[in-house]
Amino acid sequence: MATSSVSKGCFVFKPNFKKRKISVPIEEYFNQGKNASEDSKLRFETYQLIWQQMKSETERLQEELNKNLLDSLIEFLQTSHSGLWKNSKDWSCQIKLREIPTAALVLGVNVTDHDLTLRSLTEVLQNNVTPYVVSLQAKDCPDMKHFLQKLTSQLMGCKVDVQSKEKESVQVIQKNVHYSMDSLSAWYMSVTQKRDLKMPRRKRTSSQWQSPPVVLILKDMESFTTKVLQDFIIISSQHLHEFPLILIFGIATSPVVIHRLLPHAVSSLLCIELFQSLPCKEHLTTVLDKLLLTTQFPFKLSEKVLQILTNIFLYHDFSIQNFIKGLQLALLEHFYSQPLSVLCCNLPEAKRRIHFLSANQCENIRRLPSFRRYVEKQSSEKQVALLTSDKSLKEETQSLLENLHVYHTNYFLVLRCVHQFTSSLPKYPLGRQIRELYCMCLEKNIWDSEEYASVLQLLRLLAKDELTAMLQNCFKVFQSSSAKELGNTAKKIEEFLAQFQSLDETKEEEDTSQSQSKGLKKMDLYHLQKSLLEMKELRSTSKRQTKFEVIREQVVSFVDSLVREYLLPPDTQPLHETLYFSSAHTLRQHLNAAPRIALHTALNNPYYYLKNEALRSEEGCIPNVAPDICIAYKLHLECSRLINLVDWSEAFATVVTAAEKMDANSITSEERNEIIHARFIRAVSELELLGFIKPTKQKTDHVARLTWGGC
Repeated sequence: MATSSVSKGCFVFKPNFKKRKISVPIEEYFNQGKNASEDSKLRFETYQLIWQQMKSETERLQEELNKNLLDSLIEFLQTSHSGLWKNSKDWSCQIKLREIPTAALVLGVNVTDHDLTLRSLTEVLQNNVTPYVVSLQAKDCPDMKHFLQKLTSQLMGCKVDVQSKEKESVQVIQKNVHYSMDSLSAWYMSVTQKRDLKMPRRKRTSSQWQSPPVVLILKDMESFTTKVLQDFIIISSQHLHEFPLILIFGIATSPVVIHRLLPHAVSSLLCIELFQSLPCKEHLTTVLDKLLLTTQFPFKLSEKVLQILTNIFLYHDFSIQNFIKGLQLALLEHFYSQPLSVLCCNLPEAKRRIHFLSANQCENIRRLPSFRRYVEKQSSEKQVALLTSDKSLKEETQSLLENLHVYHTNYFLVLRCVHQFTSSLPKYPLGRQIRELYCMCLEKNIWDSEEYASVLQLLRLLAKDELTAMLQNCFKVFQSSSAKELGNTAKKIEEFLAQFQSLDETKEEEDTSQSQSKGLKKMDLYHLQKSLLEMKELRSTSKRQTKFEVIREQVVSFVDSLVREYLLPPDTQPLHETLYFSSAHTLRQHLNAAPRIALHTALNNPYYYLKNEALRSEEGCIPNVAPDICIAYKLHLECSRLINLVDWSEAFATVVTAAEKMDANSITSEERNEIIHARFIRAVSELELLGFIKPTKQKTDHVARLTWGGC
């Protein structure tokens, strides 16, 4: 696009949309240079399919978990204004008309999840209660003027069934409006009257269209200025008879914050009802149960990866959304880094894909550590066939994947059964939540741990009622499954329950017979002392187990056999690498931010990020072609707590001039010194902005060092 003109001018060129830069397909990023796989596109499509399934499942869980909360909120909002808008002269009704219905919604400290909950609440309210739903944040409402401005602009922009002429009038009102409650009330009355006139009479009985309330959601109630809230509540209570307002306070900490922010004179104007959302820990348990502790999704996490995600959740943010994002990152990293993740799909599809595996993929299977351990245990003839014949390898891979699928089916059933026994024991040796038991089983053979030995001891001390309740819960778990290998387990548990039931019947018969014999035979003092001595002798000798103790020992042995047979760690199963993501270090690098380490690495070793060969240097050396801020940073590391700016500037000039190749005729030494001095000042300013140094009043020509280390 060259132009030639005699005079100076401004030329405008329209962009050429035809010549666009061709973007690289996303699946191409799955190719890792020399280790590029021909199945990169298939792996990416499999990742997308599994993630969409998991995402839809999490959204369904979110709706189910919030259903009770949303239903109760809708019921409260629908009935809050019923019967209050009639022309009643009752004194109690007039008093109640000045109280603003308020829902105190305690959402918990997982602030990052509040937006999702409030967004779904807004959609439900607009569909079932009123079209006028407004959400405000504290950062947008520093004073009363901005508060009313945001409220008015959002309220007039709500979706209402009006004609185009009415929309134009609304826009004109919105431009020339004076932000006050009077103008809002006038606008509300005009809009509702026009709608009531246009609605048929037979449809006016619906509570949604008879003076629909205005719902105002304050997302972060703790962050709002006290004066703004007080003024708005006082003004709104005066206009409540003509502007039906309902408040929803989004609270992260405790409902007590309402009384801390609002004095009694203001809080008495609110008719508050408390609503509590589901605790985030229970939400996490449900998500893990539906996404990981199931055979619905083939993708699984190793113990260390799962521990990283749960630790971030429990010790940092309590955010389910961040946990799901971390799970998505692990899924993406698994399909990106593992070429054999092409087999991480449902079993019929995986069997079909095995037939189309290339020779390179067959070699990848042979390199798997779990498969190599499996081959070493086979006979010599089978070893040769698996290592040389791709056909034999594919057939064996199909059977191994079938075994892995059966292993997971039995594993999760037995895991739930064992959790029923251990979740109610004193001090919870294997954890109270099923995720804690799952992490222990993923890590090692759980029967080799001290906690498991203490569990068996506690199970041998259980009463009959407790043991019967645990067996009934386990029977429900196995009865709901369709596992073939564990089909006899439910029958065995049913036999134990029948034996305990027979013990109850025999005990009742013995009690009745003993009571009859006691009623017929009266013992004197001599015979009573004699019977007590006989009982002491029996206790001193070897104690015989009762029928209940024998059955209880059988139950404990039965549970122990299930654990040892079915709760083997996943790394003992061949081809587990195709389904399990175990790169905990990679996940920790992405999720656990370490800005201090990253800054030090970037400034001390710029080659790590810039990948410029000229920046390579030995440890302790300062490359003269490095960026100015890197040179200044490495020089300041050699200084003490107070840095002399003159010495620092001279050292900087010494390093920089080693890289300068300027012609003496083109630039003078004074100009060059000025340029170097300006570069030094900019580098020092950047270090001050990053927080490495600060000005000090001790010495005027010195700066104080704020970083670690020093002489």
